[in-house]
Amino acid sequence: MKHMKTVLVFSGGMDSTTLLHKLLRQAEAKRRLINNVAVGHNNDGDTVSCLSFDYGQRHKKELNCARNICRELKVPHKIVDIKKLKTLMAGSALTADVAVPEGHYKDKTMRATVVPNRNMIFLALAIAQAVSLKYDRVAIAVHAGDHAIYPDCRPEFIAKMNAVSRIANYESVQIYAPFLNMTKRQIAKLGQKLKVDYSKTWTCYKGLKWPCKKCGACRERMEALSAEKR
Repeated sequence: MKHMKTVLVFSGGMDSTTLLHKLLRQAEAKRRLINNVAVGHNNDGDTVSCLSFDYGQRHKKELNCARNICRELKVPHKIVDIKKLKTLMAGSALTADVAVPEGHYKDKTMRATVVPNRNMIFLALAIAQAVSLKYDRVAIAVHAGDHAIYPDCRPEFIAKMNAVSRIANYESVQIYAPFLNMTKRQIAKLGQKLKVDYSKTWTCYKGLKWPCKKCGACRERMEALSAEKR
């Protein structure tokens, strides 16, 4: 049984936290299976490490959430400072002095929150980490709700990044995106089964002390979580 080693691109938000719990649950299930069928086996389950990025985002509170979640779950975690790249990823409401739009996630105004090439940069750096650590894959929690606004969350982008990741180095690294065709509500439902405490995560784009409940990210989160309470 292959021991999978995963670098998770981890924001500290609802989606990546759910994926972290999913990976840890898979690791625990494999560990139990190994203990049952192969006593004394050196392989004790999968390995998960988290990688977060400080890219000058206004909602930097997500990084504190990421740090605290990983500390609580005892998961190795690294925050990489790439704020100097902020000037290359300009024009976004998340990195520049541009108002964060309010409204539904599918509204065209939400395009102001697109950070140029963000996921390609994150994945490239995570792949480098995976190669250095001799890990098998990089996980990312992009989902179907992102497709309308964010080109770097769509299936065709993930497919091509996966193809490139497998040939970019001597070591082949897989891009693992299990939520790619799932809605936010489906992720919330999975999180409920995994007993994820979403109060410890951060979603709001405005970078305030409390969630604004008006930006697209907040509204999508509230809709997903309220659906699971019904």
